[in-house]
Order: sequence, then C-alpha cells, then structure tokens
Amino acid sequence: MDAASLPLIAIAGPTAAGKSALALALWERLAGAAEIVTVDSAQIYRGMDIGTAKPDAATRVRVPHHLLDLLDPAQSYSAARFAADARRVIADIRARGRVPLLVGGTLLYFRALFEGLSPLPEADPALRAALAHEAARHGWPALHARLAALDPVTAARLHPNDAQRIGRALEICLLAGAPASRLQAARGERYSEPVLRIAVCPARREVLAARIEARFRAMIAAGFVEEVARLRARGDLHAGLPSMRAVGYRQLWRHLEGEWPLAVAIERAIAASRRYAKRQLTWLRSEPVWRWLDATEPNAAALVLEWVRRESQGASAAA
Repeated sequence: MDAASLPLIAIAGPTAAGKSALALALWERLAGAAEIVTVDSAQIYRGMDIGTAKPDAATRVRVPHHLLDLLDPAQSYSAARFAADARRVIADIRARGRVPLLVGGTLLYFRALFEGLSPLPEADPALRAALAHEAARHGWPALHARLAALDPVTAARLHPNDAQRIGRALEICLLAGAPASRLQAARGERYSEPVLRIAVCPARREVLAARIEARFRAMIAAGFVEEVARLRARGDLHAGLPSMRAVGYRQLWRHLEGEWPLAVAIERAIAASRRYAKRQLTWLRSEPVWRWLDATEPNAAALVLEWVRRESQGASAAA
C-alpha cells in the first residue's frame, strides 16, 4: 500500500490496553512509512517518563514520535493547543509521504482534533485563584452547590470533590455569563481528512484489570517512586498542578508527603487507574465512529491493515 494514500489512523483506548504495542506493530508492517503522534496529556511533560509509560530512548530513535516532552511539568497545556500542534505535525508527516498514527488515551484531545472545540473563554488566573481561595475556606462541595445553581447539567455529572472540573465549570459560567453545558454544545472546526478510528481494549474486563495492575507494579520496580521524588525535590512543583494530578503521580506524591505508606499508595493508584480506564471506555462507547479491536489478538495489526486497505479503496471509489 502507498502510505501517502492511506487514511490517518487513530488508535485510542483505556490505559494498559495495548495501544503502543499495536502502533509499533503497524509501523513494522508499513515498513517504517509511518510516524507516531502521541495523544497523551501526561507524556507531553519532560521528566515524567516511567509513570506515563513513555516509549524508551531506543524505540524513539527507531520510530519517529511526536508531541512528547513538549513542556516542563510546571507548565500547563490545553486540548486546543494539542489540536493546533497535532494539525501541524500531521501536515509535516504527510509532506514526507508517510501516514500519521495518532496513539493515546486522552480522548478529549482526539475530540478537539476531530470534532473541534467549544468556544469557551480562556482561563483567568485571578478568578481561578479566587475560586481556589473560596474552596479552601468552604470546601469544594460548597462550590459544587454553587455550580449546580448556575449550571445544573454540568454539576450533575461532576463529583462534589472534583476540584479541577468544578473550578473550570464555574470559571466558564462567570466569565461567559452562560452555562458551560450550553457553550459545549457548540463545536468548532471539524477534521476533514479521512480517519480510521480504532478503539483498543481486551475483550475480557478482568484481563484489562490484570494488565493495569501488572503495568503499575512494573513501573514501581523500574523506579517510579524515585521519579516522583526527583520531581518533588525540585521545589517548584506542587500536587495541584495538572502534571502532578496524573494518575500514579498524585498517589505517590501523597506517599512522599508522609500521608500513606507505599503499599497503600500503590493500591490506590491501581484502583484509580482502573476507574480511569472505565471512564475512557464509557467515552469511547458513546462515540460509534470507533471500531473495536482486541489488541491482544495475534493478528490485530493485520486486521487493522485490512481495514486501512478497505478504507483507502472506498475513498478512491468515492473520488
């Protein structure tokens, strides 16, 4: 198959489902005529390698990867910025005559790229600080109740202690003068290039649960605690940053703060990873455009290439 004529391939799925392994197998079958674009809100940070399951140096030398190590963990990123960065990288890959493989589990980033984003107001540091101060005095459940009065639709789907999302939803309401749920119903620019979207997950739920636990324990053995300790020792990072709220990092940070023994932090991180995987699956199932695939199947990469062949033939016939 001519790589230049192939559709963009998107591989999404829950954590530990086998997305990266499938992408590397596809790269091999395409004889290197592909490049990987990472769709991961934690792998964008430098120094966060073990806990984000970032590809190792040897893999990155062999296979081109993009949108890794973009920022320092003290900085923030956004879905809108990802969409702009991804469009630029995809255009560069296409210009080289190769096919982009978008791979990751940050589904908001996929949505931002493919469906466009709602016209939401930019973050306001002063308002955000005021809301954080109010939460410190009265607690996030009190701000959740305030949000329920302004935007009951959004409040209904948020936990009363979900500080990040409650704060952002209130910020949107106060800055825009309209509920976030209403603004989010409007979408921006949609992606026009043909895309084959593949949702990866083991067919049996217990298999995914076991893979999540095994991978996290392997991360601990590889030095994950030491990685978080190095980040904490910098002195300019704190547990409230988006980078340090990533699953695994926030639990190990609390261990290093003396709040939990390591064994407790590990168990809580594994449980949080499983909950995150459940949310990822719920999101994917709500979007029927994704084709489901068990990446643990030996012929998974061959099946994807058959889908790619049919998609490219269908696009040629339509043209």
